Amino acid sequence: MSEERLAALEARLLRVEDELAITRLIASYGPLVDAGAAAEVADMWTEDGEYDVEGWHMRDRGQVRAMVESTAHQSLIAAGSAHFLGPAAVIVDGDTATAVCESLLVRHRDGEFFVWRAGANHFELARTSAGWRIVRRVTRVLDGSDTARRLLAEPWTSGNIISERK
Repeated sequence: MSEERLAALEARLLRVEDELAITRLIASYGPLVDAGAAAEVADMWTEDGEYDVEGWHMRDRGQVRAMVESTAHQSLIAAGSAHFLGPAAVIVDGDTATAVCESLLVRHRDGEFFVWRAGANHFELARTSAGWRIVRRVTRVLDGSDTARRLLAEPWTSGNIISERK
């Protein structure tokens, strides 16, 4: 195998490994937040990472941890809930990445489960010495608003498309 082909293969493998690591990071949010694992959830963000969800703008890892430890969140999970983040579409560009996915918050009440919230999620991520971490996550309710739809489409409509194959 030529040096050029080997280098191209290594680059493709690194991109796949990065996409998988980011996908795993995002997929771990639901199980961790539903388990109330505040430190582990907070560790998904960079130290100064942001999480902006309607009515709550967390501006660092400590505030993310406080959200998970809050009475509101603890009451939610004590009653039964499932935060499900759908498959993420990931675009890696060197040591930064963008990902989008939809999410559902399923709640338990009176012996039944119901979808309480559907959201659009937009992630900005960075490669750190500890692996991929969230720099910024914005979540908006999927209520038909332009804002939520733009969050989902932004990676493809802003010229951020990165060629996946050569």
